[in-house]
Amino acid sequence: MATQKAFYFDASACNGCKACVIACKSKNALPVGINYRRVVQYGGGSWVPDPDYPDLLQPTGLFAYSLSVACMHCEEPPCADGCPTKAIEKRDDGIVLVDRDKCIGCRYCEWACPYGAPQFDSDDGLMMKCDFCVDVVEQGEAPYCVAACPMRALDFGELDELRAKYGNSSAVAPLPSADLTKPAFVLTPHRDAQPVGQGSGRIYDFEV
Repeated sequence: MATQKAFYFDASACNGCKACVIACKSKNALPVGINYRRVVQYGGGSWVPDPDYPDLLQPTGLFAYSLSVACMHCEEPPCADGCPTKAIEKRDDGIVLVDRDKCIGCRYCEWACPYGAPQFDSDDGLMMKCDFCVDVVEQGEAPYCVAACPMRALDFGELDELRAKYGNSSAVAPLPSADLTKPAFVLTPHRDAQPVGQGSGRIYDFEV
């Protein structure tokens, strides 16, 4: 396959600390309300009568897991297809970038992306998003989010190499189906992970 930079995430190792979010926010000097990388905490369960005290309820079927998500640098990025000024381009190495000199702030890319990756900067009226830390990656270093993870739950590399190492999974609830955009993303699911579109939980914490 063609060259395609990609992220890997191990949901079975993530403890939801959000060090990746903080590292990304610091590196890119992002304002309040804009996060290129986000940690989604997803979980669920229900309550049933206690067998010994029916008037009391006890929890059952509890589960929770975290997902660290950013721009997926998709193989078929809808943000680029939807941009009327061609301000979003996919490089030969698969990294998807925003050319802010061409951007008119129409937000079509934001609406098109099922991952919420493009962010609107209200200060200058333009779009911004994860650029895979292309400046440091080109120097042979890891993206800031990957380097910051204390649990080593994040990795990066060529998509085919990550799949050979970690498998082909790329979506669990509450993420959208991978068929929509073919995300450059490889995932090791948490033991309680629920299938896309069939999850019985809800998102508990989305932003920082």
